[in-house]
Amino acid sequence: MARLPVIPLEQMSEAQRKLYDRITSGPRGAFRGPFTVWIRSPEYLDKLEPVGEYLRFKTALPPRLSEFAILIAARLMKAQYPFQAHEPHAVKGGLDPAIIDALRVRRRPPDMKADEAAVYDFATELLETKFVGDAAYRAVVAQFGEKGALDLTVLLGHYAMVSMTVNAFEVPVPEGVKPPFPL
Repeated sequence: MARLPVIPLEQMSEAQRKLYDRITSGPRGAFRGPFTVWIRSPEYLDKLEPVGEYLRFKTALPPRLSEFAILIAARLMKAQYPFQAHEPHAVKGGLDPAIIDALRVRRRPPDMKADEAAVYDFATELLETKFVGDAAYRAVVAQFGEKGALDLTVLLGHYAMVSMTVNAFEVPVPEGVKPPFPL
């Protein structure tokens, strides 16, 4: 059970309702998960939502890799909600399900492509040690350029924050959905 109940549409302020409408009519098409928490601060969500949209849909990384990075962040942050929400997008983007299964049990995925290994090494180093070594940095820049390295860094930070939000406010996976990994 979430620490904060979902605010019914009829109880939303005008500012909250405008954000709700903007988000549900955009590429996400739905209003759930961390949005149900962030809506309590419409000023914050108004600024955050376009950043999240950019990071989710418009970075230098193809969907297979941006969704992979999101899954890495969610798993390392022990955040069930974003992991289960982004797993289907990762598969749809072309990420091998065996890679997702390895993440689920916190193992280095086998048989990764060079671009996947670059994302994995960069992401795990940054999120686990708070630094990125020279080899992991060079591999990401070689694959995606400086803009890609920046997009990946900010994407990881954003989804670490998403994970902190859902964990702090105990946002559950949807009813009937099995949690993607043990805590």
